[in-house]
Amino acid sequence: METRKTPHVEAQMLIRKPAAIVFNAFIDPELTKNFWFTKGSGKLETGKSITWEWEMYGVSSTVFVREIITDRKISVDWDQYSTIVDFEFEPMGDEATYVKITQYGFRTTGDELLAEISGASGGFTTVVDGLKAYLEHGINLNLIADKFPKGVK
Repeated sequence: METRKTPHVEAQMLIRKPAAIVFNAFIDPELTKNFWFTKGSGKLETGKSITWEWEMYGVSSTVFVREIITDRKISVDWDQYSTIVDFEFEPMGDEATYVKITQYGFRTTGDELLAEISGASGGFTTVVDGLKAYLEHGINLNLIADKFPKGVK
């Protein structure tokens, strides 16, 4: 797992499940919807564009899958910020996986860059926290849905 020298965001977490299970949780939208977005247009496959939706917010985003290395890495171009996001999976024995999400290639500067990095950092941290709860304990904590509930200013 390499470190980016440009402005980047990282979120990471040890998940006590085998790498194949953790990897598949990001590939298959039927699993991912339990800890991140509510709907995906399909499974991630190299060379495909996939739309992710957060129906509670009326928001969607498209990613282009740059690279998949089974059980090790997923790399996407994310249209929301015109950045690259790498999802890396490092096996820690047979029953645990260290997940690291890195977003880089931001095109903004100054206050706009700081806002994007802050939002992405909080968002991806929430994703790995929800992933851990879902895979290790079978609980959907509704973290994404509850991050910005209606009525909060």
